[in-house]
Amino acid sequence: MTYDLIVVGSGPGGYVAAIRASQLGLKTAIIERENLGGICLNWGCIPTKALLKSAQVFEYLNHASDYGITVKGGEADFGAVVKRSRDVADGMSKGVQFLMKKNKIDVISGTGKIKPGKKVEVTADGKSTIYEAKHIIIATGARSRALPNLPQDGKKIIGYREALTLPKMPKSMLVVGSGAIGSEFAYFYATMGTKVTLVEFMPSIVPVEDAEVSKQLERSFKKIGIDVMVESSVESVDTKGSECKVKIKTKTGEKTVDAEIVLSAVGIQANIENLGLEETGIATDKGKILTNPYYQTNIPGYYAIGDCVGGQALAHVASAEGIICVEKIAGHNPEPLDYNNIPGCTYCQPEIASVGMTEAKAKEAGREIKIGKFPFSASGKASAAGAKDGFVKLIFDAKYGELLGAHMIGANVTEMIAEIVAIRKLETTGHEIIKTVHPHPTMSEAIMEAAAAAYGEVIHM
Repeated sequence: MTYDLIVVGSGPGGYVAAIRASQLGLKTAIIERENLGGICLNWGCIPTKALLKSAQVFEYLNHASDYGITVKGGEADFGAVVKRSRDVADGMSKGVQFLMKKNKIDVISGTGKIKPGKKVEVTADGKSTIYEAKHIIIATGARSRALPNLPQDGKKIIGYREALTLPKMPKSMLVVGSGAIGSEFAYFYATMGTKVTLVEFMPSIVPVEDAEVSKQLERSFKKIGIDVMVESSVESVDTKGSECKVKIKTKTGEKTVDAEIVLSAVGIQANIENLGLEETGIATDKGKILTNPYYQTNIPGYYAIGDCVGGQALAHVASAEGIICVEKIAGHNPEPLDYNNIPGCTYCQPEIASVGMTEAKAKEAGREIKIGKFPFSASGKASAAGAKDGFVKLIFDAKYGELLGAHMIGANVTEMIAEIVAIRKLETTGHEIIKTVHPHPTMSEAIMEAAAAAYGEVIHM
């Protein structure tokens, strides 16, 4: 029962760390209490994208006449849509099982608890077993954050997990929080036919995004019938009747909205309780485990990655952290992760993708900037695809031409943002982007055109 490395949690941080460790010759085990792949594969990124694809197909059917096609009797089978999402998730989880076998990683089923002396106690079916390792990585992820005035009962007030598997499509839904989770579910349910109200405490929806992106998404959401309420907070929910009566405080006074379901999407909290951290002496702060740039905790031999530490709570961040952590353990010299060059994506329609500074943050930092913006309404590919909503916005340092930030909203922009991340990693300048030939007709041309716009050289606008 002794290993070089034990990983607690098999999400996109844990299972990726385990595979990289095996590749580097470490005898590795992974502990999982539910399904391999963690929340991301089973209850997060993957099943939500399957739901969103169904919504997109339904939207195409409803607007087929815009493309010169007549479709009769297109109906949404909500149960079949949910089943497809679950089947996709199950398939991905089985894929991780295959990867564990392929890489000779021992999978230990049960709930792991960290112990002093580089030990982990695993409890399953009422029995406990102690495992030892030279190194232990905590990758226990996070769960839906519960607010005192929004106690989740799993029936009328739900979190993202229940939103993936509702037994029937609700007639109405109030979504609290307009981050990626809230916005994606608001789009999905509105497109499927639910009357959706989206409530956001901040002055704009998707508040971490550039202000112009937030305004565009609000316009697009209102176009499909979502009632958007900003600078508003849910004060209480009365669940006694057949519908929830939601009392909302707005900037103009109180308002009550009736909704069959209330979805709480106000963020996540790390799974660090009952994990043995106190007993082992591992330091935490504000509900997260403290680590150095190589994910070592204050106790030698113990590490932590993913949503239970302080970086962005994103699957691709957890995976990158896991690889860096394991490579350092194996004696390599990996480069620490640059948290200022992490792409963020939201998969509603239109999609949102961004990296780096917003215009407001660049100005706050005292940077002299050049801004280039290219609307998809001027893109040939976007016009041909019937997807003209949105734009690409690039923010450059005026003196050195450094690309400080990129903000996109439109069809398939989540597939375009990686180019920007690479550009920033390679310290490419605005002029170099302009001279990089992009294929025509593509949505990605908008990146070249936005760079040209910043320097007064734009052709198609």
